[in-house]
Amino acid sequence: MEKKSSNADYTITSALFTDFYELTMAQGYWKAGMNKKVVFDMFFRKNPFNGGFSILAGNETLMDIICNFRFSEEDIAYLKEQNIFEQGFLDYLKDFKFTGDLYTMDEGTVIFPQEPLIRIHANLIEAQILEGLVLNHVNFQSLIATKTSRIWLASKRAPIMEFGLRRAQGPDGAMSATRASYIGGAAGTSNTLAGKQYGIPVMGTMAHSWIMSHSSELEAFREYANIYPQNSVFLIDTYDTLKSGIKNAIIAGGELVKKGYNFGVRLDSGDIDYLTREVRKELDKAGFPQAKISVSNELTEEIITTLVARGAPIDSWGVGTHMVTGGNESSFTGVYKLSARHDAATGNMIPAMKFSDNPAKTTNPGIKNVFRLYDSNGMACADILALDGEKIEEGKEYRYYHPMVDYRQFTFTAAKVEPLLKKRLENGQRTSERLPDSEQLKLSRETMQKQLYTFDESYKRILNPHIYKVSLSEDLMNLKKDFIQKNIK
Repeated sequence: MEKKSSNADYTITSALFTDFYELTMAQGYWKAGMNKKVVFDMFFRKNPFNGGFSILAGNETLMDIICNFRFSEEDIAYLKEQNIFEQGFLDYLKDFKFTGDLYTMDEGTVIFPQEPLIRIHANLIEAQILEGLVLNHVNFQSLIATKTSRIWLASKRAPIMEFGLRRAQGPDGAMSATRASYIGGAAGTSNTLAGKQYGIPVMGTMAHSWIMSHSSELEAFREYANIYPQNSVFLIDTYDTLKSGIKNAIIAGGELVKKGYNFGVRLDSGDIDYLTREVRKELDKAGFPQAKISVSNELTEEIITTLVARGAPIDSWGVGTHMVTGGNESSFTGVYKLSARHDAATGNMIPAMKFSDNPAKTTNPGIKNVFRLYDSNGMACADILALDGEKIEEGKEYRYYHPMVDYRQFTFTAAKVEPLLKKRLENGQRTSERLPDSEQLKLSRETMQKQLYTFDESYKRILNPHIYKVSLSEDLMNLKKDFIQKNIK
């Protein structure tokens, strides 16, 4: 029986979860005897949402699946029906499993374009078949984690409730989005299954239908307060926010306060800036300054930024659609490219490089690591791509180069140097014991929060952020220039 990870009920472990051309290429490699050792990098080309940073997510669930990625008997039978694969190759796939090594940054890491987020060392067939799986998991969850972190920062790190289940792209999209949004800074979710699976706090009180199903708004509030006295947040915009909603909430809430409880109110429509100010006045006038105000309704980081800047008295935010779908940007620009291959003539791994008329699509060759450089105040100042085996020492000055324009360069002496890529799979198995889902998710979320504090506010602006330096070491720049000179005629 196939071994399953703890979250296998919500993921796909069939190795058919790949693009068909990966399998046709794999058969080609098999027939030609080309199943040599290779290295692939997964990186992305630009920050989404015109932002200044991104957040890595999805690589932990990815590793779960890689460790269990197999072709079942039914999968092999399906491939045979396509009348394109030889029996010998199908026999090879029957025993397929990932036997290579995987290096990755910690989930929750603040990331930037061109940096290898994942580095895979494997034979060519294994590495090729994994491409779609790697990109599917990391691209979507990184998009949602990045979107959520922007919303969280826009709110000045206030509680954000993820309410996106009904707008997410299918069941798996909802589960993945909830997981990624928690990494990105959401305080909780309305997705009860995700709460159970990942240990995320579940949140939510009532919808308009609760009020509409009662004979009056006040009766609806009182009934809810009677059942849930410790968790009463009244939805006050079903009929008229100021003429009835807040007035009835104050009556029902006042009765709760006399019993030793507190209450809150939520608005889901209307002019949020104006209404929250008026609601706050009413609550304070009634003697309830401790009552919290929550808002929802198609919120984005831009709307939240504006409301916070104007001083709207909002204590927490419910965000759904624009958080779990990516809003105005539907995809993350992650790609998966060959960076090194085994050379039979020398017996060594040699660099590989993709060329393009578009300089941004020209890749950086060789087996690489990423180093984050900090100043004496503990602030991140630059990320450096360097060849594997290179050392960047603390307290020593080095010159670094722009990835595409070699005359743009700078020197820097780092007070602290942090290598970001770590070996997490060796011979197809985890190098350390897998944490339970809830513990891993909390750790990933803490990584995001701690790292964001090490970046200057200019990189985290919602609009027109400063561009963070991602540069090449001198050795890597020289290798790249040498490739270009030898191959461009």
